[in-house]
Amino acid sequence: MKNVSFRNDVLPLKNVLYRLALRITLQHEDAEDIVQDTLIKIWNKRDEWQDIDSIEAYSLTICRNLALDRLKRKDRHSESIDTIQLALHDATASPYEQIDQKDRLQIVKNIVNALPEKQRSCMQLRDFEGKTYKEIANIMDISEDQVKINLFRARQTVKQRYQDLASLD
Repeated sequence: MKNVSFRNDVLPLKNVLYRLALRITLQHEDAEDIVQDTLIKIWNKRDEWQDIDSIEAYSLTICRNLALDRLKRKDRHSESIDTIQLALHDATASPYEQIDQKDRLQIVKNIVNALPEKQRSCMQLRDFEGKTYKEIANIMDISEDQVKINLFRARQTVKQRYQDLASLD
């Protein structure tokens, strides 16, 4: 890619980078630090930007690697993501229905958070960020088939665990 602008091409990726880092680390403070570190690394490599095919894929790869490094250093696991809010609020829903929707959403978040990192990352990049299989393969340095397998397994696990929990009600 030629003529890459930090302001126009890199900075707009902040939210995508944050969501990926958050999905990996499960801690919003860590995700914020990782995004900042990612932006610094990208800026420090500005002389090489003309050799990069996709600044977005490059940025997401750096972000993912930094997040994984942080996880290894801290060697810990957290159970929830409190900062991601999905707009499920339905003005016509009763307060009971709204609480039920919120509870179901939290169950799904917890199930996703408990997935192995590769499955979580594939799901984040594909289902929430809309990346193609090829882009995900490049970002995660795995084959497109591995991306599809990880996505399939992640979705199956979420579906099965949700159904198992729903049957307990």
